[in-house]
Amino acid sequence: MSKPVVVSKKVLLPFILVTSLFALWGFANAVTDPMVQAFKKVLELSNSQAAWVQMAFYGGYFCMALPAAMFMRKYSYKVGILIGLALYATGALLFYPAAQSESFMFFCIGLYILTFGLAFLETAANPYILAMGTKETATQRLNLAQAFNPLGLIIGLFVAQQFVLKNLQSDNITDFSALDEASKILIKTSDLMVIRNPYVILGLVLLVVFVLFLVIKMPQSKDEGDKPSIADTFTVLGKNNKYVLGVIAQILYVGAQIMCWTYIYQYAEAISVDSVTAGYYQMAAFVIFTIGRAIGTYLLRFFSSGKLLMYSAILAMVFVFGTIFIQGMLGLYCLVGVSFCMSLMFPTIYGIALGDLTEEESKVGSAGLVMAIVGGALMPKLQGMMIDIGGNGVADTTIMGVSEVNFSFILPLFCFIYIAWYGLRVFKKNET
Repeated sequence: MSKPVVVSKKVLLPFILVTSLFALWGFANAVTDPMVQAFKKVLELSNSQAAWVQMAFYGGYFCMALPAAMFMRKYSYKVGILIGLALYATGALLFYPAAQSESFMFFCIGLYILTFGLAFLETAANPYILAMGTKETATQRLNLAQAFNPLGLIIGLFVAQQFVLKNLQSDNITDFSALDEASKILIKTSDLMVIRNPYVILGLVLLVVFVLFLVIKMPQSKDEGDKPSIADTFTVLGKNNKYVLGVIAQILYVGAQIMCWTYIYQYAEAISVDSVTAGYYQMAAFVIFTIGRAIGTYLLRFFSSGKLLMYSAILAMVFVFGTIFIQGMLGLYCLVGVSFCMSLMFPTIYGIALGDLTEEESKVGSAGLVMAIVGGALMPKLQGMMIDIGGNGVADTTIMGVSEVNFSFILPLFCFIYIAWYGLRVFKKNET
């Protein structure tokens, strides 16, 4: 008996168009991570203060995911995608007045609105992809679509590295705080313009993509007839343990991912590696992430999703142990290696959690999984506070024989322990 087709020819064009969105929000994620280090330098912030960039970015997901899902219950996925693109473009273009005002909070507001758009896009695109075929191939199909997300990550990081980090004057100064006030103002104004430019260009590109989606005919995956109330849907979801535990797993996964990608710069700084060079290591992490996503998608043809998730999390734990307790470049290599293990986690958890739900339940359930991205706001903030224990540096003190930046990766370790348990539970209860 032949295996079900992952993507049928009938929905191939809509699949390709929606899949392109995965690269677009991947770009936003990657271009934003280095901004934590950039703002820290330019505006003389502590690690925890600079982490407000991630609080704004991932907090927007949390606040808008549920309204986006409720909107999608009434209207089509296409309308949701158009609103998402409009908000995404608006937030990106707000970086222009933010740079003029030189206000850190203005930049954070721009990121907050930008991620309102990303919440709409992810709430629409993920269940839309799952619905474009049989349930048997849903997780594999989502992994295939998500494989384009790392391409956006790589492009975003390349832009951040080549057009932002390399051009920051403040990054070339050993002790920026020692400069006179006039010199600081000139450098700050110049550097904020450098940070502004990729977002403004992105906003203009998004307007073009908006027009493209507006004029192309997309299938309307909109339920007809009576729908259960939102309260009834939440009740059903709350009784589904695989879904509830999946949301927790997604919170911890996103937190672990953002911690491992954001603080690669601080980890590198602790071993005297500059930000531009650290960017190359993050690029390597994204490339490995892309390769891992392709390998994971293929392996899902032969392994159950729960078992593969468990194995990936266990391997991630091994790499994080190396990141914490191995000093120097080998520890940095371990941190880069974690990305291979993380590559299939998001779509696999997503597919598992929504696997038993109806399309109507999936629309609301998708919101919970997108809201789970708030883990990327809360956990990097907590890690930044841990790194600041000994001061604003990254290696001011030692904990258990290692610097505080090394020890702070105990947070991702705990996340992967839970994810391994969730994969084991799913495998034992649902896939044996």
